[in-house]
Amino acid sequence: MTQKEMVLNAIRELPDNASVREIADRLEFLAAIQSGLDQLDRGEGIPHEEVKRQLASWLTH
Repeated sequence: MTQKEMVLNAIRELPDNASVREIADRLEFLAAIQSGLDQLDRGEGIPHEEVKRQLASWLTH
């Protein structure tokens, strides 16, 4: 699926009375997900164990 198709599908899934702001928010969310996936593809992700360690430290403060 192309990115254009992904965007069109996301818009189609919204209710017919969705506002432009809601549509923009959905597209921004999709863009953020794609950016994260692109980072992982480049090997720039954070290892799972590191994420768990950071979360644990945040939750204890």
